[in-house]
Amino acid sequence: MNVSQLLKFSRCSPLHLNSSYFHSHSVRLQQVLDPSSSSLENENAQEEEFRVFVIPGHNSAQEKRQERRRQKFKVQPPRYLKMPVDQDWTNVWPGQRTFHPAVVPLPLRQGYDAKRVAPSKFANAELMKIPNFLHLTPPAIKKHCDAIKKFCTAWPQGLETEIQMEKHFPVTVITNDYCHSSPTIRDVKARIVTVKLKLSCMELDDHARDKFLRLVGPRYNPKTDELTIVTDRCPLRKQNYDYSMYVLTALFHESWTFEEWEKEKSVLDMEYYEWKQHPSYRSYLKIKAFPSNDTSKIEQDLDQDPVTNKYSKAVSDLFNQGKLK
Repeated sequence: MNVSQLLKFSRCSPLHLNSSYFHSHSVRLQQVLDPSSSSLENENAQEEEFRVFVIPGHNSAQEKRQERRRQKFKVQPPRYLKMPVDQDWTNVWPGQRTFHPAVVPLPLRQGYDAKRVAPSKFANAELMKIPNFLHLTPPAIKKHCDAIKKFCTAWPQGLETEIQMEKHFPVTVITNDYCHSSPTIRDVKARIVTVKLKLSCMELDDHARDKFLRLVGPRYNPKTDELTIVTDRCPLRKQNYDYSMYVLTALFHESWTFEEWEKEKSVLDMEYYEWKQHPSYRSYLKIKAFPSNDTSKIEQDLDQDPVTNKYSKAVSDLFNQGKLK
C-alpha cells in the first residue's frame, strides 16, 4: 500500500486515526522509501542522547571480578630468609622500632595457649606491644662508643680498684629509673634517693661516734660498718638528694656537740661500757705497776700492749653485748 492509497483509505474509513499512529506509519514508510535518511536520523538521535560516564569496576559485576583478579599479588617471603648470615645487624635495625616478625631471624614465642604451645612471632600482638632492645646489641653499642669516644676524657689515675674509689669517694648515691608502656613516663618510685657510706670514713671520736649511732638508729649496719639514708619525702629526685645531704651534715655536726647535761653523767648513767672510764681500768694499772704506785709510765705504753688491748676488748664485749667473742 502506497501513500496515496493510505490517504484515500483514511478518508473513506469510518475509523478515526490519531496523529501518533499516522506519524509512526509515515516514519516507517520514509525508512522504506529512503534508507539513507533514516540512518542519519538515528545517528543524530544517538548524539542528542545523554552520554553515560562509565567507571571501570563500578558498572558491572564482570568488571569488578576482573579488577579483583588484577589486584591479587604474590605474597613475598619474609625478609629474614633473604638476608645473608654475615650482614651488619645495625643496618637492618638501626634504631628503636616496633617488633617486626619478617625482619627478626629468631624463632621467638610470646603468649599463652591452654592447649597448644605459645604463639609464634607472626601476628603476635604480645611481641608488638612490649618494648624491645634489638637496637642495643653489642655491635651497636660498640659503634656508639666509638662515635662518642672523641668526646670522652681519660679515666683518672689512682681509681683503678674499688678500695681506691671508696677512699676518694666514700659517699654512694643510688637512684632508679623505670620504663613504662603507659602514656606517662613518670614513676613515683623514681624520686627515691639512697645514700650509703662507711662510718669509718668519718672523723669521729668515741663520744661523737656513740652519739652519731644513737641518732641514726637502725640505719647503721654494724656488720658492714655501713650507714644507709633513704629519702622519699619530696616529689622530685633533686629535692630528696638535697635533703639527704642536709640530714647527713646535720648528723655529723650534732654528734660533735657536747651538751651541758652530758657532763653530769656518771659511769652508771652511760649507755655503754667504756673500760678506761671504769674502776676496772684503774685496778688493772695498779696491778701492772706493782710494786710501784706510779702508773703514769705504764699508762703511756698501755695502748701498745697486745695483751692489754685483748683484755680491754673482752671486758667491753662482755658488758656491752653480754657475751665474749
